[in-house]
Amino acid sequence: MSSIKNLEDRAKEKNRVLSGTLYLVATPIGNLADLSERAIKVLSEVDFIAAEDTRNSMRLLTHLGISKPMVSYFEHNKRERGEQIAARLEAGESCALITDAGTPAISDPGEDMVALCAERGISVTSVPGPVASIVALTLSGLPTGRFTFEGFLSVNKAERRAHLSALANETRTMLFHEAPHKLQATLDDFARAFGEGRRLAICRELTKAHEEILRMTVGEAVAYYKEQSPRGEYVLVVEGAKDAVSSNFWDAMDVPSHVQHYIDGGMAKMDAIKQVARDRGVAKNEIYKQVVD
Repeated sequence: MSSIKNLEDRAKEKNRVLSGTLYLVATPIGNLADLSERAIKVLSEVDFIAAEDTRNSMRLLTHLGISKPMVSYFEHNKRERGEQIAARLEAGESCALITDAGTPAISDPGEDMVALCAERGISVTSVPGPVASIVALTLSGLPTGRFTFEGFLSVNKAERRAHLSALANETRTMLFHEAPHKLQATLDDFARAFGEGRRLAICRELTKAHEEILRMTVGEAVAYYKEQSPRGEYVLVVEGAKDAVSSNFWDAMDVPSHVQHYIDGGMAKMDAIKQVARDRGVAKNEIYKQVVD
């Protein structure tokens, strides 16, 4: 009995909200019942909350009966607002950082806030919970032992295709987020980069009333969404390459051919040079010399 009490005491101590600490609080991706008891406690007890969209987060807090001072923290104000949040933490306040849905700092400006806190020696802890990409992975029916999270693809066609070309021989399962208005273009680019026979799972509206998991090939998905209008937010889980001839699609190319590959895909020459430098892990000046000289 005493050992159980010791465990309970340690849990209470860990769950105590501490001053000068940033809490990364995961929020539901669709089902409010997924919000943990610890998350509610932290949101109720911190000094203030930093939110991606204060209007969306206010609806969640109102549902929970929580009233706390809020500040916005998103991609376009993260530098200035991050400094302000860090200053308040250094002064001894506690803050919960939340995103619109899911876990902060995953494909999210919260990443920069955590890096700033690490630089300043400010305490950061996580209150774990829903992560859309992991939920999709577990439901996909594809291998889960090794995977790579690729997030949202660029809206720029050339950059998006270059990103996917670089993954053509990736053997791990790949996770992508996608918005409905971009889904069809992305599936077309999947077919171009991975081939129509590659398996994928299309995961829509996860944890919500209309959750849908479609398991098919890339070619079948392209055909399906020519007949169906995409709706809701998507996570796309793509099977890795089974028989990669080399670890990189460009291994057999010389540098000029590698650069030309990206130019043919629609990139400007200097952008292609920068991408080749990233691919090969060298300075862009080295690539520039080989192409221009």
